[in-house]
Amino acid sequence: MRVVAAMSGGVDSAVAAARMLDAGHDVVGVHLALSQSAATLRESARGCCTIEDAGDARRVADRLGIPFYVWDMAARFQRDVVADFTREYAAGRTPNPCLRCNEKIKFAALLDKALALGFDAVATGHYARVVEPPDGRRELHRAVDAAKDQSYVLGVLDKEQLARAFFPLGDTTKAQVREEAAARGFSVARKPDSHDICFIADGDTRGWLGRQLGAAPGDIVDAEGAVVGSHEGAFAYTVGQRRGLRLSRPAPDGRPRYVVDVRPQTNTVVVGTEDLLGVDAITADRARWCGPAPQGVIRVGAQVRAHGEEFPATAWAEAERLEVRLDERIRAVAPGQAVVLYDGTRVVGSATIAQSRLERPGRQERPGRQEGESHQEGEPR
Repeated sequence: MRVVAAMSGGVDSAVAAARMLDAGHDVVGVHLALSQSAATLRESARGCCTIEDAGDARRVADRLGIPFYVWDMAARFQRDVVADFTREYAAGRTPNPCLRCNEKIKFAALLDKALALGFDAVATGHYARVVEPPDGRRELHRAVDAAKDQSYVLGVLDKEQLARAFFPLGDTTKAQVREEAAARGFSVARKPDSHDICFIADGDTRGWLGRQLGAAPGDIVDAEGAVVGSHEGAFAYTVGQRRGLRLSRPAPDGRPRYVVDVRPQTNTVVVGTEDLLGVDAITADRARWCGPAPQGVIRVGAQVRAHGEEFPATAWAEAERLEVRLDERIRAVAPGQAVVLYDGTRVVGSATIAQSRLERPGRQERPGRQEGESHQEGEPR
């Protein structure tokens, strides 16, 4: 089989390419140039889009003896990931750019180009497993290494994309991958993982959004509508956020306050006590299924953060709309995040959260704080 190995320049994609070659496939390494002004050195960027990363990928390809190319997808990445990220925050939502990159770049633009050039599939360094039951269908499952599992950010793949995807690291731990890379003589064996958002080099999402969208001063109000602070742009806040609020008026009871709503129409951020964050119902849209769409009401595990917990739930789909009812209350579910459904370790599909709410006020709440994510982990290395 002719396979394009997506090589970020990190240890994970290096070992994935090597394993595909060991399996007897005809492998070509491809590094995606996603930045229109890539940093020269890794010290000036926290992501995986530097010129130095491209050089690391090339050196691994040379050691493997496989052809290597750099494909320029910067314009597509800017349109489908960066611009989408900016629009979502401007609309008061909290997107996960890694999901969008997998959906629009790695398993759309990259896969489409690979197929057009006569390749059969794409392999990446994601930690997830593809399982093939006796009926011939391909299923997406969680990785063996729960701490590195990336099936959540792959929940956007449909069955056609999954049929042409390989994840060679799904049965391996990160420590084993590094040991294998060292044994193979890869210079990236001890290379640090990338974190945060790859196109925000300094990790300052709020500052980056401010430069993109401009200052937009507005009020921070409490649940009763009283002004308790100010902000420079509602886009910089996400449901569940506690840090960085800089409120001018403390809560009367002294309890900490969290963002409970972001209202871009009025440029207002609403804060309240932790108990206002509890929800047990989710409505989501843009549903995508990793296999046949579920029929009727199903029992699932629901995950709303890339490295969050899975919660028991009931779900049903109506076209591209998804309804999820959680068995218990959970906290800080923000519009724009993805809800990914699981049947055991199998990924059923995903959808983008449009609304979350509390339908059964008396239901027990999961203990512990779950603060909303303002940063997502970067690309696999």
